[in-house]
Amino acid sequence: SPMDKAGSFDIQGKGAFFIKRIDGCFYNVVGLPLRKLYHIFKKLGLFSIICFVLVLCGCSTEYNLATKQEEKYYYNTDKEVIMGQSINRQVEKELKFTNDPLQKKRVEDIGKKIALVSDRKEIDYHFQVLEEDTVNAVSLPGGYVYVNTGLLDKVDNDDELACILAHEIGHIVARHSIKKLQAMQSFSILRLLVAVAPAPGTGEVGTAADVAFTQFLLGYSREDELLADQLGARYAKLAGYDPHAMITFLIKLQDINRRMPLQEKSYFKTHPYVPDRIRVVKQELGEPISFDDYINIEQQPHKQ
Repeated sequence: SPMDKAGSFDIQGKGAFFIKRIDGCFYNVVGLPLRKLYHIFKKLGLFSIICFVLVLCGCSTEYNLATKQEEKYYYNTDKEVIMGQSINRQVEKELKFTNDPLQKKRVEDIGKKIALVSDRKEIDYHFQVLEEDTVNAVSLPGGYVYVNTGLLDKVDNDDELACILAHEIGHIVARHSIKKLQAMQSFSILRLLVAVAPAPGTGEVGTAADVAFTQFLLGYSREDELLADQLGARYAKLAGYDPHAMITFLIKLQDINRRMPLQEKSYFKTHPYVPDRIRVVKQELGEPISFDDYINIEQQPHKQ
């Protein structure tokens, strides 16, 4: 999945864990291939793994204004910004940016207004327009937001665009990408411990852990989307835009999705749970919830 989705990939047999950021662009979140780490720790023993984990898990505790909780991070803000800069350089190499200065200025102007009222003002936000036909918008750690030209063609007004940008800023404020990176790292260490220090039944445990972790990531993504929508509606309103435009945009794209084949990098591929999201935004705005909102029925998209 593009950008804001975490996943593990075995690239050219190296057995490393990566984040896939936009199609074809990967970022190594462990630093060393797991297969190489496995052989190293197999020789050095369990004590070396414990030392490695203690070093890796040195983290800071910060108050997250989005979740209203104290949370632990392997990556502080400075490290997050550096990571975002690194991934952004890869994006610049792999993808084409728009040559339309008016499109770029529109996105930047609206994005900056949203960023000023967000709960995370200690980072600089960067807004770019990608020359992509698919209807999508994505974000990176450290303040990077990308909007496809295909999405700009579908928005009817600045209010809808503001809500989309506010949603992506919500992901950054809540540090969703960072949390996924940490989840992937923690899981890679768990798998390494099971592999190097096996015990009776650990094969089954490892398989179960794979399944459980996959389910965890799926559920976590759903919660991410709902929180980003809540924050997005709030930030759009604070910046002077109509937050109800988020609902109209989601309904419009849901209708498009029902009538057209689902593209690999489409908005609905990377931003699922649309009925749930419409309901949550309505709740955030104090709107009445309909029966359809509660039963959460969505027609399945067409397959290519």
